Parts: sequence; structure tokens; C-alpha cells
Amino acid sequence: MKSFLTRTILLVSFVSLFTDIASEMLYPVMPVYLRSIGFSVILIGILEGLAEATAGFSKGYFGKFSDVLTKRVPFVRWGYTLSALSKPMMAAFTFPWWIFLARTMDRLGKGVRTAARDAMLSDESTPENKGKVFGFHRALDTVGAALGPFSALIYLHYYPAHYRTMFIIAVIPGIIAIMLTLLLHEKPAVKRSTGSPGFFSHLSYWKTSNSYYKFLVAGLLAFTLFNSSDAFLLLAIKNKGFSDEAMIGFYIFYNLLYALFAFPIGILADRIGLHKILIAGLSVFSIVYFFMGFALAFWQFAFLFGFYALYAASSEGISKALISNVVEKKDTATAIGFFSGFASIFALLASSLAGLLWYSLGPQWMFIISASGVALTTIYMSLVLKGRSIVKQTS
Repeated sequence: MKSFLTRTILLVSFVSLFTDIASEMLYPVMPVYLRSIGFSVILIGILEGLAEATAGFSKGYFGKFSDVLTKRVPFVRWGYTLSALSKPMMAAFTFPWWIFLARTMDRLGKGVRTAARDAMLSDESTPENKGKVFGFHRALDTVGAALGPFSALIYLHYYPAHYRTMFIIAVIPGIIAIMLTLLLHEKPAVKRSTGSPGFFSHLSYWKTSNSYYKFLVAGLLAFTLFNSSDAFLLLAIKNKGFSDEAMIGFYIFYNLLYALFAFPIGILADRIGLHKILIAGLSVFSIVYFFMGFALAFWQFAFLFGFYALYAASSEGISKALISNVVEKKDTATAIGFFSGFASIFALLASSLAGLLWYSLGPQWMFIISASGVALTTIYMSLVLKGRSIVKQTS
């Protein structure tokens, strides 16, 4: 039987792996580094909000642009290049405006590449093996997300507080990722246009999309509104008196399990249905968040983070695989970009809401309210998606 792993799938997956090594190496120390160069907590919040908004608004536009040009490779290549170049920029100067520029450039790179990359994975697969393809990609991507903070942990053990040097070191895996994108080739396609679409032109896709896509995306966005940043999970650990090393260790543990689960869950999703795995994943999220508010001991956090990895492996890649299976092939990047863009904005709102609940009611109630919201969303997804026939992707 012919392998589902094509040259393009392997290249894109390894590009994601090396990029995530670079990004996740810096993720745990980013707030500490910003504080060390004079950023206040408020300024850090504004910086991250602006960066995520940039990624959110650009994902839909560049997804639409990719479909209009029927090209994927330039968006993937330039997207990863922008993110790689932003790393040394963060260390070169510490002027606030320069840091804002570098961080925004990093997130813009994510916006440029995300929809085109996922559409490229979809183009290389069939409706019957989407789970495997997206699961394999998420597995390698998440291996990078584990190796990154692990590298940071080792480095900081020998060179405590040498944060700026880490941004220089992060250039190495970033350059490897860029070099791998040079090996990608564009698949022949019928050219639709040579012009650039309007910046908000992708918003009109909602009107022309099919009902399955609308119901699915509505549910996914509702879920995103209750899915705050993983930083709150790490903060819950810190809040119980665990050390920074333990906090990063839990994050590495989560990513390793996520990487381990992603591919086999993708295989299972192809066999029993992508939507069934997605609903199961959301159910696991709700349970984990509910009990996270009551966790105290080390083993309890370990147990919950293990199940949280199971949720992530059952949702992130699976949701994009499902979206790509229910839209026309010519609109794949637009459909994924539309969802990813709004998901980024909703994630920003979710984290803001979670922070407000944490501050006003306490962490326990924040987790309980989030769990309850996701439980209701899961019921909606179960009722709406059950029995609806999936529209197989057409060209």
C-alpha cells in the first residue's frame, strides 16, 4: 500500500519541528526577559495583544491570497522566514518600539504561513487519510515544542538569566527551517488571478460557505472563547508553590505526550470519524479544566497534564483536517484562514476573560467556568454534527 507520507508532508512537518524548537525555546522565558529589559506587566500585555491580533487578522487575508494565486510555497517560505528573522531582532536592541516590531514580525510570519501550510497538507492528502496527515504534522510540530523548552532548561541551568543569548541561539533551528522550505515545490494548478484580494475580502467566505462549515466553525469558535492560554495552566502550578523548573518540566511532559498521541489519534480519527474524535477531545478538555481548579499534589497535576495532551492531540490537527474535508479544494486556505484568524482573536478574548475571572473570583472558579462553557459547547457540537453528511472535498 502506498505511504501517505509524501515528500512535501515530510518537509512541511520538519519545517514546523525546527521552527517550534526556536519558538518554544523562548516561550517560557519571554515574560521574564521582557521584564528584565524594563517592560511593565501592562506593556507586556499590550505587546502580546498586538502581536496576536496581527496574527489573527493576517491569517484570513493570506489564506484568501493563497487561494486566489493558487500558490502555497511562497506563503509558507516567507512566513517561516519572517518568524526566524524576528528572533535575533529581539536581542539586538531593547528599545520598546523595536521589541514591538520584532514580536509583531514573528506573529505576522505565523499569519502569512498558517493557512497556506495547512492547505498544502490538505492538498497532499485525501479525505480518507486527513487525520493521519494532520496528526503526523502535529506530532513533529509538538516534538519541537518539547525540545525547545527542554533546551532552554538545560541552557539556563548552566547560564542563569542569560536571556539575550538564547534569542541568538534560537536562530540556528530557525535557519534550518528556512533552508528546508527551499526544497518545497509548488504543485501545478490552474491560475485564478494575479491580483491581491482586499484585506477583508476573506470575510465574505462565510456567506458562500456550506452549512456544515458554518455549524462546525461556530462550535469551534465558541470553544475557543473558553479556551484560555496554556499560561494559566502553568500559572496554576506556580500558584501551588512549585518551582520554575517544575513548571517548565510539566510543559515539556505535556508536549511529549501530545507528540506521542497525535499520530495514532489521527489514524483512529480516519477510521471512526474526525468529528467523533473532536467531540471526545472537547469532553476531555472540560473534565481536565474542572479538576485543575482542585489539583494540589504533583501526581494530580501530572495526571491532568497527561489528559490535557490527549485533548490537544484530539482537537488541534483534527479540527483543521475536518475543515479541509468539508470545503471545496479551491477554498481550502480561505476556509482555514477564516477560522484560524477568528480563533486567534477569540483566544485573545478568552485569555483576557480568564485573567479577569482569575483576579476577581480566583483560579478555581476560572477553571470551573471555563469547563462548564466547554461542556455546553461539546453538547452543541454533538447535536449539530451528528447525522450531518460530510461534504467530501472537491476541486
